[in-house]
Amino acid sequence: MPHLTAPADARRTAGGEQLGFGAPGYAHPLLAPAEWAGLARPGTPLHWAVLNIADGPGSRPDPHCLEAAGRLHNARERALHGGSPDDTVRASGGRLLGHLDLAHGERPFEELIADARSFIDWYRIGGFYLARCPTERAGLPAVRRLTGTLHALLAESDSADGGGRLVLGHGTQPYPGYAEAADQLVTFQGPWTDYRWSQVAEWTADYPPERFAHFVHGVPRTHLEEAMRIARWQGAGTIFFTDRDGRRGQSDPFATLPRYWDEIVSRIGPGISE
Repeated sequence: MPHLTAPADARRTAGGEQLGFGAPGYAHPLLAPAEWAGLARPGTPLHWAVLNIADGPGSRPDPHCLEAAGRLHNARERALHGGSPDDTVRASGGRLLGHLDLAHGERPFEELIADARSFIDWYRIGGFYLARCPTERAGLPAVRRLTGTLHALLAESDSADGGGRLVLGHGTQPYPGYAEAADQLVTFQGPWTDYRWSQVAEWTADYPPERFAHFVHGVPRTHLEEAMRIARWQGAGTIFFTDRDGRRGQSDPFATLPRYWDEIVSRIGPGISE
């Protein structure tokens, strides 16, 4: 059981509230066809998935990514506007997010906005994942400026219902002010050996579980239940757990499905994102 710093009333999801998946960024659809097909499978409780062609949208539309994006967009439309609203075992309702690399605050604002426009124009994305987001207080004003502009761009597009979704990919606990700059923060990204003894910051108790995501690699199948219990206990509503560990030639443990994907989907249960 992890050490916790949050008060007891912060353990908001310990009662079994449903978790959902955030896919941090699968490999190209040609290399990971099963992963992309699985995102649109009926009953998958998907909150969002990240599209990353070449550390961003690439230089031109990719036909294979266009096809994968179209399938996910259609699955969301079926889930949100299908003819059987009482049927919870149906297509996923997840958004497709464009990958923007902030390089810890080093990338120029103009470059990021140009990439964002390409994602919107080419792939009809429903939000953005801001990878390598700064965590310190000094970086907050620039991130606020960026997220405000991105929200405006998404509001103008016809593909982002509800104004789109912005996720800050910190990977660790950031300065609390970042919680007001986006819809969701990734406050843990790392190995199971760290996660099982991780701590949650007290300020996160002021926000509901849908504001936080945890990505954990190297989670053994035998510890899946414990990992989900930690996520609920620490108030994270979105997760991605995998037994991949980045070793044995795996450059990115989150680029492929965990070997227990079907099992973890069944443990969480079918659902539809907000």
